Amino acid sequence: QVELAESGGGLVQAGGSLRLSCAASERIDAMAWFRQAPGKEREFVAAIRWRGGSTYYADSVKGRFTISRDNPKNTVFLQMNSLKPDDTAVYYCAAGNRLIQSSLGSASQYNYWGQGTQVTVSS
Repeated sequence: QVELAESGGGLVQAGGSLRLSCAASERIDAMAWFRQAPGKEREFVAAIRWRGGSTYYADSVKGRFTISRDNPKNTVFLQMNSLKPDDTAVYYCAAGNRLIQSSLGSASQYNYWGQGTQVTVSS
């Protein structure tokens, strides 16, 4: 059982930045961030593979968000810049094994989830 612990959410004004962290109890093939706003479905934000470090982004965050990893600490980060009110959501860290590239954006493919951290962007 992989345990994920998120941190770094908060309240920020539009145009500001936040960095989320997700510490995993062990290294796993792929880790990702999803988000869920009130009344909406959970949506993919970004993913990264431990091996090779390939990254993947939703179109809505490309150029503004960066996912990265710290291998020795089994920690994944999501640097969020130029934040918009539409980015307001609960952000979840997820982890999974043996995901093919086309599945990285699918929440159902991830076996492990963090508890979520609230990000609120005010206008």
